[in-house]
Amino acid sequence: MTMRLTIRGWTALFVAVVSLAMGWAFGPRALNAVVVPLAVVLLAGLVAVGRADRPEIRRAPVPEGFAGDRRTVELEIESSSAVSATVCDDVGEGVTVLESDDETTAIEDGAPVVETTLVGEGRVGYEIRLEERGEHRLGPATITVSDLFGLVRRRFADEGTTTVLVYPRVYEVRSGPGSDIRAVTEALAGQDREAFDHLREYQRGDSLRDVHWKSAAKRPDADLVVTEYADTEETGSATIAAECAPDRDDDLATAVASVAIHLLEADIDVGLALPNADYEPGSGREHSRRLLAAAARLEAGELEAGRRAEADVVIRSDADGTRIVIDDRSIPFERLVEERDRATTAYDGLGAPDRRGRDGHGGGPDEPEVTS
Repeated sequence: MTMRLTIRGWTALFVAVVSLAMGWAFGPRALNAVVVPLAVVLLAGLVAVGRADRPEIRRAPVPEGFAGDRRTVELEIESSSAVSATVCDDVGEGVTVLESDDETTAIEDGAPVVETTLVGEGRVGYEIRLEERGEHRLGPATITVSDLFGLVRRRFADEGTTTVLVYPRVYEVRSGPGSDIRAVTEALAGQDREAFDHLREYQRGDSLRDVHWKSAAKRPDADLVVTEYADTEETGSATIAAECAPDRDDDLATAVASVAIHLLEADIDVGLALPNADYEPGSGREHSRRLLAAAARLEAGELEAGRRAEADVVIRSDADGTRIVIDDRSIPFERLVEERDRATTAYDGLGAPDRRGRDGHGGGPDEPEVTS
């Protein structure tokens, strides 16, 4: 917090010294015309900057989001005196500071630099783009105050930081007739296999136990048909166990988030068993956000055999790819999802109730919207 002269201040001091020397040689009139104004300005700058107290910084929470989303980072700064200031905020990896049309905001070495005037309470802000899954640091900030003429400066280092959470990408899971996961989803959702609904044409991936063999026997030359069963009002429950090899955590997080959101949308309570955390089955938007946050913080590692055996769905990711294991059936994740360039956007809704009419208790993600 030591005061220092700026380049402009050192220049003014040099001019004052030279002028003082010239005054001795050519008379006091030259001394009064140059040295006195410079001395007054330097003294005023030293007093103004010296009396400035440490500004107080409070950070607004930054909403979580998906890679590619933009967020505004805001700092509320309180100062007891009116001074010019330059605010520089240190930004960690995983986010990118965006260029601003505001001439008072610049980017230096990837960090935002905002020129402002501190008078009582004020706000400064800058825009970032979320880039990588995980929890990323924002801050600490440094504030450099200076006098009106920019001759003297004083730097204050703040220790406060905040974080922004970036969710993994979430892909649309194929759930139409014949999809690999449809039969499992229906079973987990609590379909009543005794309640007949209708017949439809057999499609690849349908379970053979759903084939209507009586119809096939009556029409041997016709295509096979399968039985669709009616849904019950009971809610199913599923626990997803996930593990991966080192450096495969991003792929695993994407698969976990995609499958979990798909099951939640199918009215199934979903829980997680991860190498670094466990979450009980639940539903609602707040729970959806909780699971997405868990996937954002997911770390590489293996599960104990007992935790893996208790799960309804096991997701593994290694050098051979990412696979979903359900009832001893292993399915490549790429086969479960729509085209990989179609990802969901961020869940932006807050405070909305659960789709089944349950209270979301504080809100959470909206339903995913597919973008091309």
